[in-house]
Amino acid sequence: MLRKLLILTTLLFLFDVSVAQSETGKPIVHGREGTEWIVHYSYNATSTDLPRVLLIGDSICNQYQKQVCKELAGSAYVTFFATSKCLCDASYLRTLAFFLDEYDYAVVHFNNGLHSLSSNRKDWETRLRASIRLIQKKSKDSKIIWASSTPLKKPELTEKAKELNTIAARVMKEEGIPTNDLFALMDPLDRDKFWRDTYHYKGDGMRMLAAAVTKSVQNALGLKKATEDQAAAALKAAQSETGPDGKVKVPAAK
Repeated sequence: MLRKLLILTTLLFLFDVSVAQSETGKPIVHGREGTEWIVHYSYNATSTDLPRVLLIGDSICNQYQKQVCKELAGSAYVTFFATSKCLCDASYLRTLAFFLDEYDYAVVHFNNGLHSLSSNRKDWETRLRASIRLIQKKSKDSKIIWASSTPLKKPELTEKAKELNTIAARVMKEEGIPTNDLFALMDPLDRDKFWRDTYHYKGDGMRMLAAAVTKSVQNALGLKKATEDQAAAALKAAQSETGPDGKVKVPAAK
């Protein structure tokens, strides 16, 4: 009986995902980039004494995640899932489901936009809603925070990001999900001073993003900044000798 129940549950989940992928009546198809990638770390992977936060995004998330880990050290643990897969990629929802299953998260801080600039807008909204439903289903007790997509150095690409942010703002209002408006934070800044290329930020810009993400998580959970000793202990425990390119070095607490 238990085996039948597990099989039925699995089939129902797969059905949910497939329906989400074809709500427009046709399969959602999006061409892939020359290289697609996923970067994922779970810091303090075996620790469960503090709340765990899941950061979802792209290379911008990959830029700020270590600093967020440092800022939250001693008060929360960080897992991040950064990918080039846009919402309309055929395997995005399956990939998202995998990471949602890894831990019980207190907060899911979620973004997907810069690799979706060329996506069909209706398809993107369909997948955005499907992603929210998946997060709600897999992480029922999580507080969800949507992060708006950041502006770009090129004005024409920034306009595309604004289009997606406008859709997301409407969806989040309907869903009752708060937005961490990273676009509004970064858009007034000098492109030559803060951007290192079309998409990414120099150190000061990265630290601004990390501070905004950290603050949104702290506010959502009512967290206080840990003591220096607590932060140092958590960061020391997060170090690893077995990273993909050698030792994983998390920034020191000071």
